[in-house]
Amino acid sequence: MFDLFFLPLGGASEIGASCFYLNIDGTGILLDCGIHPRKSGFDSLPNFNLLKNHPVDAVFISHAHQDHIGALPYFVKQFPHVKIYSTVQTVEISMVTLNNAAKILKAQLSENNQDLLYTHDELELMLKSVRTFDYEEEISLRGLAHKNQNSISVTFHDAGHILGSSLIEIKYNGRIILYTGDIKLGSQSILKGAAVFGINADLLITESTYGYLEDTLIPNRLDEIKRFTWETNNVLNNGGSVLIPVFGLGKYQEMLSLIYSLMQKCKLVETTIYTGGIGRRISRIYDTNKYLVKRNYENLNLHDIPQENYLEIEDLSHFIRKPGIVLATSGMMIEGTASLRMAKFWLKQKKFAVWIVGYIDPESTGYPISAANKGDKIVVQNGTPVKVNCDVKKFHFPSHSSKTELLNFIDDLKPSKIILIHGDYESKDKFGYEILSRFPKVKLYNAENSNSISLNV
Repeated sequence: MFDLFFLPLGGASEIGASCFYLNIDGTGILLDCGIHPRKSGFDSLPNFNLLKNHPVDAVFISHAHQDHIGALPYFVKQFPHVKIYSTVQTVEISMVTLNNAAKILKAQLSENNQDLLYTHDELELMLKSVRTFDYEEEISLRGLAHKNQNSISVTFHDAGHILGSSLIEIKYNGRIILYTGDIKLGSQSILKGAAVFGINADLLITESTYGYLEDTLIPNRLDEIKRFTWETNNVLNNGGSVLIPVFGLGKYQEMLSLIYSLMQKCKLVETTIYTGGIGRRISRIYDTNKYLVKRNYENLNLHDIPQENYLEIEDLSHFIRKPGIVLATSGMMIEGTASLRMAKFWLKQKKFAVWIVGYIDPESTGYPISAANKGDKIVVQNGTPVKVNCDVKKFHFPSHSSKTELLNFIDDLKPSKIILIHGDYESKDKFGYEILSRFPKVKLYNAENSNSISLNV
């Protein structure tokens, strides 16, 4: 057994800026290093000031979404000696996403926040210094201030969330800590579920994104695909176009493969698929790694799917003349993105539809659109109220595990202690109640940003 010091720098009771510090017998480890998508400048970062009196020896990145990796370039400026570890696929994707983020930062940051800027050269140098590992490959480390000769062992396991995503297993002194990152236990369109067979844990640090959602509100995946197909066919046969706001990493590739497979099976009307932006570049990485990870449709190359580039279309009335399905970033329709620009046009069109297929933060720009019904008047970007003429519908194609999936996962792991992170207060409260009801002997901790937890593992 050993004493563990756990300190959330961000992401404890929110979805954003995930960053968790562990001190194991003098070795300091960070789990993820993300930014908050709804905040800007220094407010978007984890609270790195909390690390002033603590050793930091290594950073382990669970996956390449910005809320888990976006703060890494800034962190490395402050802690240049730290070793960084991730899967090969996460580094490949990060070369694309962080370079893209660098461009956005340069355009957005004020003079007071210039310290946050990083160049493409700095970024490439940083990512080339990251140590990459395959799934199930063991990493051994001891920090400079480690108190004995016993090494810490760390292993990445496939988390099933996006390409390269990982559960991070930490073994020390005969005990096991498991950090889920973002985990999807069930299969998606491309990726199969997380590789969790044979894993155990004494301490589980788990996300709780869908901890609030009751099973009765979660549709069966096959039924949801049928509903999506029927509703989409209805819009296309009526001469309309469908806008699907998606994250360029993960949801973009999953929806593209689903739509194409439905067309190939003659279930979905064959129509033009419009794509563009960073999602196309990431799709190539999905293609080059198709035999290296667990996935469905091993022989499918996303890049080979017939697609037209929506970035080459200036006049949005094109989608009236040539209807189709548009996969546009960003998923939350944040300011300045293609999906928000198109959504404003879509709202005016009676034959068009906006399908919401992923999580949208209640405080994001796109939330009023996602929550609207046909005929409603809504305000987008603090402008004047606009009438919603198009259809707006939600479809549940999650890349996170459901509450029941996580509870069954806990049952298999049989941890004696659990720390809840990566969920709002409602999700954590409801999920925590379910955990204690089903596993009364478990010691449960509710993580809060900046509040440390000391425990014996």
